[in-house]
Amino acid sequence: MTSCATFLQQFAESGTLVIAYYSHLVPVALALFLGTYALVKTRATKLAVFFFAFTFSFSLWLLGDLVTWTTPYYLPIIFAWSWLDLVNIAFFVIGAYFFGVLAREKVTIWERAIFVLLVVPAFVLTITGHSIIEFNQPVCEAVNNDWLSQYKLAAESVSVLLMLVSFVLAWRKSSGQRKIQLSVILSAILLFFAVFAGTEYIASITGIYEINLYGLFVLPLFLIIMTFAITDLRLFQFRFLGQQILAYVLIIAVGSQLLYIQNSANRILGLITLAISLFIGLLLLENARREALARLEIERLAGELSQANERQVILIHFITHQIKGFVTKSRNIFASMREGDLGLVPETMKPFIEEGFRSDTQGVNTIQEILNASNIKSGKVSYKMEPFDLKALIDEITTGLKPNADKKGIALIADTGTEPLTYTGDRAQLVNAFKNLIDNSIKYTQKGEVKVALAKDSEKIVFSITDTGVGITPEDMQNLFTEGGHGKESTKVNVESTGFGLYIVKNIIDAHKGKVWAESEGAGKGSRFIVELPA
Repeated sequence: MTSCATFLQQFAESGTLVIAYYSHLVPVALALFLGTYALVKTRATKLAVFFFAFTFSFSLWLLGDLVTWTTPYYLPIIFAWSWLDLVNIAFFVIGAYFFGVLAREKVTIWERAIFVLLVVPAFVLTITGHSIIEFNQPVCEAVNNDWLSQYKLAAESVSVLLMLVSFVLAWRKSSGQRKIQLSVILSAILLFFAVFAGTEYIASITGIYEINLYGLFVLPLFLIIMTFAITDLRLFQFRFLGQQILAYVLIIAVGSQLLYIQNSANRILGLITLAISLFIGLLLLENARREALARLEIERLAGELSQANERQVILIHFITHQIKGFVTKSRNIFASMREGDLGLVPETMKPFIEEGFRSDTQGVNTIQEILNASNIKSGKVSYKMEPFDLKALIDEITTGLKPNADKKGIALIADTGTEPLTYTGDRAQLVNAFKNLIDNSIKYTQKGEVKVALAKDSEKIVFSITDTGVGITPEDMQNLFTEGGHGKESTKVNVESTGFGLYIVKNIIDAHKGKVWAESEGAGKGSRFIVELPA
């Protein structure tokens, strides 16, 4: 019996042989499957081809290393051992090239030359039979060429350095999501290399070569991440990766039991459990894939909706600005005729001039309201917060709108107190908000009165408008303060309503960290609008 056969028998008795087979064959199967899957899934893109070359060269190394662990004969061990360093360097170089293509979509001719030159010395030493110095039969081990061992370390270091260069160059031109993707993929490759080279180094230092076997178990996890990056970067989500890893660990954990089971009945049960684990693992991956695709579809639709809204805002701005310009010119003409700036106007024309001036004024106000709502929606409204007398502002608005109430024969009553009420806010915007609320109450009140009140306590300022108007139904109450929100009966009372007024009011009050709401007992029972602002 050869010394290698003796060692092999000892491995079998200690269970190391089983671990050797399992730690090599499972990664080989998974690496080849992932490499082939990437090729098929992407229809053999350049990136997938290099990833397949990476997984294939890694699989060759695993098979060669397995021979050194499990063969009782000298010649196969010597042959496999002599190629290990070359294949080791090859898959490091291919891995670095793969990452360069992934990160930058191209690799310069100088980098290609470096990659080729890194492999050449090891290739020459291997084919000339100088990769190992001798074979130590008593311990069934080959003695590596020391220069090649040192060169292998240098080649691995250069490969990692080139990956870092690709990462830095790609990082500068990448968006936030892309930067995360590149970081995770680079981390996966570097961890792959670190675990592989680290366990090999620790084993050589300590003489406990079984460490190599346990390190191989971890490597497929990083291959999964790399495969995922190639097949569909859009699905790059940590949750999906976690479920892939969970499925892999589940299958490995269950499948590993089969290597230790001797009883036939237990082996059958183990196979059944493995089949169930495979089924559950596939379900996990499929559900995760569907969820990821659904999220992508939602993100796509949200992006399209955002673009459509942005185009709509631009179109509204363009149209309303153009129309506002035309209507304003027309209004100015009517204003000039009304004031007599264009000479004497016949008495019979004055009612038409008044109506034209009133109509154009309402048109300008309506257009401005739509523009304000559009600006609020797009976040273009800015607020200039300065202290001013809020009581004086409410009195000013009420006085200005009193003619409208008098024209309808309703009473407009204001109770704003006797003392000034200093408040810090955007006066122009609050004029818009309070004027809108008071004007609305006048428009929707056919008879009776509109009461305006303003009061302050230690914590808040309360503004309210109570009217005896048409009231608000519970159904219409839900549409208040929404963009374009109309009550069913509101347009019958106020045909000029845009539906944007209360939407603008709410946004202005929100910007002042206040609250606005409405109260009503129903149709025909009047309404009350309340605004609370922090004191």
